[in-house]
Parts: sequence; C-alpha cells; structure tokens
Amino acid sequence: MGNNCSNHLGIPPAKGPNPVGCTDFMMDHTARGSFFRLYYPCQETEKAEKPDWVPCKEYFNGLADFMKINRTLSERIFNYLFGSFKAPAYLDAPFKSNGKCPVVIFSHGLGAFRTLYSAICAELASQGFIVASVEHRDQSASATFYFREETASETAKDNVPKASARDSLVKEWMYYRALQHGESEFPLRNKQLKQRADECILALEKLTEINSGIEVHNVLQTQFDWTTLENSMDLCRIAAIGHSFGGATVIETLCKDVKFKCGVALDAWMFPLDEEIFPRVRQPLFFINSEKFQWAGNISRMKKLDSAVIHRKMITIRGTVHQSFPDFTFLTGNWIGKLMKLKGEIDPEIAIDLSNRATLAFLQRHLGLQKNFNQWDPLIDGADENLIQGTNITLLQSSI
Repeated sequence: MGNNCSNHLGIPPAKGPNPVGCTDFMMDHTARGSFFRLYYPCQETEKAEKPDWVPCKEYFNGLADFMKINRTLSERIFNYLFGSFKAPAYLDAPFKSNGKCPVVIFSHGLGAFRTLYSAICAELASQGFIVASVEHRDQSASATFYFREETASETAKDNVPKASARDSLVKEWMYYRALQHGESEFPLRNKQLKQRADECILALEKLTEINSGIEVHNVLQTQFDWTTLENSMDLCRIAAIGHSFGGATVIETLCKDVKFKCGVALDAWMFPLDEEIFPRVRQPLFFINSEKFQWAGNISRMKKLDSAVIHRKMITIRGTVHQSFPDFTFLTGNWIGKLMKLKGEIDPEIAIDLSNRATLAFLQRHLGLQKNFNQWDPLIDGADENLIQGTNITLLQSSI
C-alpha cells in the first residue's frame, strides 16, 4: 500500500539482542474470541519479510471514522502518508528458543488497533519477552474484524464445494462506536473497560494453552508454527502494559487476575475506571506520563493508587504529547506531526527509548528477571534530564 514519501521516517528498529518476529492469532472466529498480534524473539532468516504496518484499508477507514473525517479522502491521505511503512518485525519468522520468555499482554488506546504500538512491542520482544498485542472487540478500536458462518443463501449463491470449515466463514468488520448524542460516557467506557480486561485475560489463557502443548486452531491460517512455542513461556512472570484507555485496562486487568504480577500504564486515561476497585489492585504499578496530556483530575485518580507497601511509581517525559507512545509519532515530518499532535518537542526516539528502558527496569525488578535492565533503574525515579519524577501537574490539596 501507499507511495513512499517517508524520506528518513520509519519505526525505529528494536535495540535488544534478538531479531523480532510477529504473527497474528485468532481463536475462535467469533467476536467473543481472542485476537492479537504476537511479537517474539525469532531466528535470523533471509526469507521472512516485514508486514505492512497498517494491515489493510479497512483500518484506514476506521481511523477516518474515529477522527470524524471523510473515508474516501482520508484513505488516500493515510495511504500516502503511512501506506508504505513496514512493521519492525519479520512476519511468521521461526521462533528462537533461548530459555523461557516472560510474557507481556499489551492493550491499545481508544481508536487504535493491534499493530500501532510496534516500536514498544518489538523492543520488548528483542529483549526476550513474548508480547501479545490484543485487538479489542469492544468497539473502542478504530477497526477490527471477526468471522461469521455463511448463511444458507450465501452458500447456495457460491455453489462451490467447501474444502474446509474456514471456507464457509465470512469476514465481518467492526468499527469504532462513537458516543451518541446525549449519551452518558462513563457507563459505555466502564463496560468497554471490563470487556477489554477480559480480552487481556483471554489472550493469556490462549498463550497458556499454546505453552502447554494443547493444539490450537488459528482461524487466520498463518505460516507460523505454533507448536514451537510449547514450554517457551515463563508463566510465573507476566505483566500487563497499555496506553491511554489501555492504561486503564492494565489496572482493571491487575484487579481481575493476580497472574499478572505488575503493570505499566502509559499516559493512562483514568476516567473509565470505577474507583472502588483501586484498593483491590495489589500488584506494583508504574505510570509513565506525557507532559502535555495529563490534568489534575486524572493525576489525582492515579494518586489514589499510591501505597505505602506496594511499589507505585510515576514519571513524566518532558516534551511529549499523548501520541508520543504509538508509532504515528515516528512516521510524520515535524510540521504535520505537530499539526496533528502526533509529535511533541522532544525527539520521538529519545522519548520512546526512555519509556522502554524505564519499563524494562521496572519489569526486571518486579518479575525477578536475571537481565541487565537494572542499568536503567534510575529512570524509574525520573533521574534523567528529559524526565520529571512524578508529575508536572500542580495538584490542589482538595483534588488529592
């Protein structure tokens, strides 16, 4: 897809010692099934290719709906701006077994989808993690899809023998659901949040089955050999990471499932959370915020998760905006990036490196990893010229 207007633009390659593979997984085929992109350490291979960053035009249509702009016009613009970019991982490359991998479940933000945080997910995989980036079916993704059974009339019209059950399935697209006029937002977002947490837990259940050697049926029929992941995962070392709505999803997921040992919330949008769950979140939690997105009410809700006994940390990256975490920030020039609020004042690669390194140090500390990520421990406390310990937002005493 797309014309190459990228010049030097592109998603930065992962910096860890392992090359990175990716593949897509869907089980079962309905909207209630699990759907995620898996990032993993892979073998060096000359045959594998990097997939398109945005998988197909329906995702551009979904982004247009989310941004409330014309689909036909925006498809051309998006395709021109972003259509030539590739994900920083090799599609269906063979898994590289090198000890048991800790596991991360990643949750995307409002209007996003499974491929838009590849700089973060690929970096984690290059450092030895297996990462499942969930595509949510709660109508908060700009677009996603599932399959339904073909109707009798459709089968009759085809008049072709079906070679497999997969041949009798029809792809159905599900697009972003905007708030209706006069509709109260909290009930919708809280309901979506609960579904999102369930989908993160379901993704972990599917990975657990794969790890135990249970034969899985991937509806998407990729070339990846899922049997190579048997006994590949360290299921005592599991974390949840997410951005914005995904940051709130991390907190809800930790509350619902203690198998998740810690969480990292990137510029979390706290509104969808019911505050009564806060005391039930017992795991360590790390808030990594942008400088421009946060406000007193949102920060004060994060502060309600402070604990004298459970490790809770917060840092703010100077010069960043809310979109400094998804990949878009790397893929636009300065003036378009700033016009569309995809770029802040800081070099986006410096910002994502700080976020990724602080995340890795936090994961090492709370998953008990035998790695060298503790070299970045000072970042957890905001010890860098581009970091602020805690927040840049002034909180009135009454808001805490």
